Amino acid sequence: MACLLAAASCTNTTPYYSGTSPGGGLYVSVAPPKWEFTNFGLVKLKGWKGLKRTKKTKDSKDSKLEAPDDGDGSYWKGDGVSGKPRLHIMIGEQMAYFYKGDQLVGASPICTGSPEFPTPTGSFSICEKDHDHLSSVYGDYIDKDKNIIRTQIDNRKDPRPPGTTFDGAKMHWFMRIHGAVGMHEGYLPGYADSHGCIRLPTHMAKIFFENTPAGTPVKISE
Repeated sequence: MACLLAAASCTNTTPYYSGTSPGGGLYVSVAPPKWEFTNFGLVKLKGWKGLKRTKKTKDSKDSKLEAPDDGDGSYWKGDGVSGKPRLHIMIGEQMAYFYKGDQLVGASPICTGSPEFPTPTGSFSICEKDHDHLSSVYGDYIDKDKNIIRTQIDNRKDPRPPGTTFDGAKMHWFMRIHGAVGMHEGYLPGYADSHGCIRLPTHMAKIFFENTPAGTPVKISE
Protein backbone atom coordinates (compact mmCIF):
# COMPACT_ATOMS: atom_id res chain seq x y z
CA MET A 1 0.00 0.00 0.00
CA ALA A 2 1.41 3.32 -1.07
CA CYS A 3 -0.24 5.39 1.65
CA LEU A 4 2.19 7.47 3.68
CA LEU A 5 1.92 8.70 7.24
CA ALA A 6 1.81 12.24 5.92
CA ALA A 7 -1.37 13.93 4.81
CA ALA A 8 -1.94 12.51 1.35
CA SER A 9 -3.84 14.50 -1.23
CA CYS A 10 -6.53 12.99 -3.37
CA THR A 11 -6.27 15.42 -6.24
CA ASN A 12 -6.46 13.75 -9.62
CA THR A 13 -3.29 12.39 -11.17
CA THR A 14 -3.90 13.37 -14.82
CA PRO A 15 -4.55 17.09 -15.55
CA TYR A 16 -7.24 17.01 -18.23
CA TYR A 17 -9.86 19.29 -16.73
CA SER A 18 -9.71 21.82 -13.93
CA GLY A 19 -12.32 23.43 -11.73
CA THR A 20 -12.70 25.07 -8.33
CA SER A 21 -15.18 23.68 -5.82
CA PRO A 22 -17.38 25.97 -3.69
CA GLY A 23 -15.33 24.97 -0.64
CA GLY A 24 -12.08 25.98 -2.29
CA GLY A 25 -9.33 24.01 -3.95
CA LEU A 26 -8.36 23.22 -7.52
CA TYR A 27 -9.37 19.82 -8.84
CA VAL A 28 -8.02 18.54 -12.15
CA SER A 29 -9.53 15.58 -13.96
CA VAL A 30 -11.66 14.36 -16.82
CA ALA A 31 -15.20 13.00 -16.60
CA PRO A 32 -16.32 9.95 -18.58
CA PRO A 33 -19.35 10.42 -20.90
CA LYS A 34 -22.02 9.54 -18.32
CA TRP A 35 -20.96 12.40 -16.00
CA GLU A 36 -20.89 16.17 -16.10
CA PHE A 37 -19.25 18.67 -13.72
CA THR A 38 -21.32 21.06 -11.61
CA ASN A 39 -20.57 23.31 -8.63
CA PHE A 40 -21.52 20.41 -6.38
CA GLY A 41 -19.43 17.69 -7.99
CA LEU A 42 -20.36 15.28 -10.74
CA VAL A 43 -23.92 14.37 -11.65
CA LYS A 44 -25.20 11.78 -14.08
CA LEU A 45 -26.36 13.11 -17.41
CA LYS A 46 -30.08 13.06 -18.13
CA GLY A 47 -31.19 9.76 -19.53
CA TRP A 48 -28.49 7.80 -17.74
CA LYS A 49 -30.22 5.03 -15.79
CA GLY A 50 -29.09 4.92 -12.19
CA LEU A 51 -28.37 1.77 -10.21
CA LYS A 52 -31.03 0.30 -7.95
CA ARG A 53 -29.46 -1.04 -4.76
CA THR A 54 -31.91 -3.35 -3.03
CA LYS A 55 -29.92 -6.54 -2.39
CA LYS A 56 -27.59 -7.38 0.45
CA THR A 57 -23.93 -7.58 -0.50
CA LYS A 58 -22.09 -10.83 0.14
CA ASP A 59 -19.68 -9.19 2.61
CA SER A 60 -22.19 -7.09 4.52
CA LYS A 61 -25.48 -7.44 6.32
CA ASP A 62 -26.43 -3.98 5.12
CA SER A 63 -29.31 -3.70 2.65
CA LYS A 64 -29.13 -0.82 0.21
CA LEU A 65 -32.13 1.40 -0.33
CA GLU A 66 -33.13 2.03 -3.91
CA ALA A 67 -31.10 4.96 -5.21
CA PRO A 68 -32.55 7.74 -7.38
CA ASP A 69 -32.49 7.20 -11.13
CA ASP A 70 -31.15 10.69 -11.77
CA GLY A 71 -28.68 13.04 -10.13
CA ASP A 72 -25.49 11.62 -8.66
CA GLY A 73 -27.15 9.10 -6.36
CA SER A 74 -26.49 11.15 -3.22
CA TYR A 75 -29.09 11.92 -0.57
CA TRP A 76 -29.42 12.68 3.12
CA LYS A 77 -32.39 11.75 5.33
CA GLY A 78 -30.59 11.60 8.66
CA ASP A 79 -31.78 14.76 10.39
CA GLY A 80 -33.74 13.86 13.49
CA VAL A 81 -32.97 10.14 13.16
CA SER A 82 -31.60 8.45 16.27
CA GLY A 83 -29.02 5.68 16.36
CA LYS A 84 -25.25 5.38 16.46
CA PRO A 85 -23.66 6.57 13.17
CA ARG A 86 -21.48 4.34 11.05
CA LEU A 87 -20.13 4.45 7.50
CA HIS A 88 -19.75 1.76 4.87
CA ILE A 89 -17.46 2.48 1.91
CA MET A 90 -18.06 0.24 -1.11
CA ILE A 91 -15.06 0.50 -3.45
CA GLY A 92 -16.65 -1.56 -6.22
CA GLU A 93 -19.72 0.66 -6.27
CA GLN A 94 -17.74 3.87 -5.69
CA MET A 95 -20.36 4.78 -3.08
CA ALA A 96 -20.38 5.63 0.63
CA TYR A 97 -23.37 4.73 2.81
CA PHE A 98 -24.23 6.45 6.09
CA TYR A 99 -26.19 4.53 8.71
CA LYS A 100 -27.73 5.47 12.02
CA GLY A 101 -28.12 2.18 13.82
CA ASP A 102 -29.37 -0.20 11.14
CA GLN A 103 -31.18 2.51 9.20
CA LEU A 104 -29.60 3.81 6.00
CA VAL A 105 -30.00 7.59 6.08
CA GLY A 106 -27.52 8.87 3.50
CA ALA A 107 -25.45 7.93 0.47
CA SER A 108 -22.85 9.61 -1.70
CA PRO A 109 -20.75 8.84 -4.76
CA ILE A 110 -17.05 8.74 -3.98
CA CYS A 111 -13.62 8.42 -5.56
CA THR A 112 -11.29 5.92 -3.91
CA GLY A 113 -7.64 5.07 -4.51
CA SER A 114 -6.26 4.19 -7.92
CA PRO A 115 -4.65 0.76 -8.50
CA GLU A 116 -1.28 2.41 -7.82
CA PHE A 117 -2.49 3.95 -4.54
CA PRO A 118 -5.24 1.61 -3.29
CA THR A 119 -7.61 2.53 -0.49
CA PRO A 120 -7.17 0.01 2.35
CA THR A 121 -10.04 -2.33 3.20
CA GLY A 122 -11.11 -3.39 6.66
CA SER A 123 -12.74 -1.98 9.78
CA PHE A 124 -11.56 1.42 11.03
CA SER A 125 -12.89 4.48 12.82
CA ILE A 126 -12.70 8.25 12.42
CA CYS A 127 -9.60 9.24 14.39
CA GLU A 128 -9.22 12.92 13.40
CA LYS A 129 -11.37 15.67 11.92
CA ASP A 130 -10.06 18.87 10.31
CA HIS A 131 -12.27 21.29 8.39
CA ASP A 132 -9.37 23.02 6.58
CA HIS A 133 -6.85 20.21 6.13
CA LEU A 134 -3.88 20.66 3.78
CA SER A 135 -1.71 17.93 2.27
CA SER A 136 1.95 17.94 3.24
CA VAL A 137 2.91 15.85 0.19
CA TYR A 138 0.72 16.66 -2.83
CA GLY A 139 -0.17 20.06 -4.25
CA ASP A 140 1.33 22.80 -6.43
CA TYR A 141 4.48 24.85 -6.71
CA ILE A 142 3.52 28.54 -6.74
CA ASP A 143 5.43 31.79 -7.20
CA LYS A 144 5.42 34.79 -4.87
CA ASP A 145 2.21 36.07 -6.49
CA LYS A 146 0.53 32.69 -5.89
CA ASN A 147 0.53 31.79 -9.57
CA ILE A 148 0.71 28.04 -10.12
CA ILE A 149 4.02 27.15 -11.78
CA ARG A 150 3.72 23.36 -11.53
CA THR A 151 0.55 21.52 -10.55
CA GLN A 152 -0.27 18.04 -9.27
CA ILE A 153 3.21 17.54 -7.82
CA ASP A 154 4.62 15.18 -5.22
CA ASN A 155 7.06 17.28 -3.21
CA ARG A 156 9.06 14.20 -2.21
CA LYS A 157 10.25 13.60 -5.77
CA ASP A 158 9.28 16.54 -8.03
CA PRO A 159 12.05 19.20 -8.00
CA ARG A 160 10.91 22.64 -6.90
CA PRO A 161 11.57 25.40 -9.48
CA PRO A 162 13.68 28.33 -8.17
CA GLY A 163 11.60 31.08 -6.58
CA THR A 164 8.60 28.89 -5.88
CA THR A 165 7.05 27.49 -2.71
CA PHE A 166 4.95 24.41 -2.04
CA ASP A 167 1.18 24.92 -1.71
CA GLY A 168 -0.46 21.83 -0.21
CA ALA A 169 -3.65 20.51 -1.79
CA LYS A 170 -6.79 21.61 0.04
CA MET A 171 -8.72 18.75 1.61
CA HIS A 172 -11.78 20.41 3.18
CA TRP A 173 -14.02 18.44 5.56
CA PHE A 174 -11.20 15.94 6.21
CA MET A 175 -11.90 12.88 8.38
CA ARG A 176 -8.87 10.65 8.94
CA ILE A 177 -9.61 6.93 8.83
CA HIS A 178 -6.27 5.11 8.76
CA GLY A 179 -2.72 6.41 8.45
CA ALA A 180 -2.78 9.06 5.75
CA VAL A 181 -6.15 7.94 4.38
CA GLY A 182 -9.24 9.99 5.06
CA MET A 183 -12.52 11.19 3.60
CA HIS A 184 -12.72 14.75 2.27
CA GLU A 185 -14.13 17.06 -0.37
CA GLY A 186 -12.67 16.47 -3.80
CA TYR A 187 -13.19 15.94 -7.48
CA LEU A 188 -14.98 12.79 -8.68
CA PRO A 189 -13.99 11.61 -12.17
CA GLY A 190 -16.40 8.66 -12.01
CA TYR A 191 -13.78 6.00 -11.27
CA ALA A 192 -11.18 5.17 -8.60
CA ASP A 193 -8.33 7.65 -9.13
CA SER A 194 -7.20 9.16 -5.81
CA HIS A 195 -3.93 8.73 -3.92
CA GLY A 196 -5.72 6.48 -1.41
CA CYS A 197 -8.16 8.91 0.20
CA ILE A 198 -11.92 8.86 -0.30
CA ARG A 199 -13.20 11.95 -2.08
CA LEU A 200 -16.78 13.16 -1.78
CA PRO A 201 -18.65 15.97 -3.58
CA THR A 202 -18.74 19.20 -1.58
CA HIS A 203 -22.34 19.02 -0.38
CA MET A 204 -22.02 15.45 0.91
CA ALA A 205 -18.55 15.95 2.41
CA LYS A 206 -19.97 18.75 4.54
CA ILE A 207 -23.02 16.72 5.64
CA PHE A 208 -20.97 13.64 6.49
CA PHE A 209 -18.41 15.75 8.39
CA GLU A 210 -21.07 17.49 10.47
CA ASN A 211 -22.83 14.23 11.34
CA THR A 212 -19.80 12.04 12.03
CA PRO A 213 -18.22 12.35 15.49
CA ALA A 214 -14.70 11.11 16.20
CA GLY A 215 -14.72 7.40 16.82
CA THR A 216 -17.45 6.66 14.26
CA PRO A 217 -16.94 3.13 12.83
CA VAL A 218 -15.96 2.96 9.15
CA LYS A 219 -16.04 -0.26 7.14
CA ILE A 220 -14.28 -0.28 3.77
CA SER A 221 -14.93 -3.23 1.45
CA GLU A 222 -14.45 -4.07 -2.19
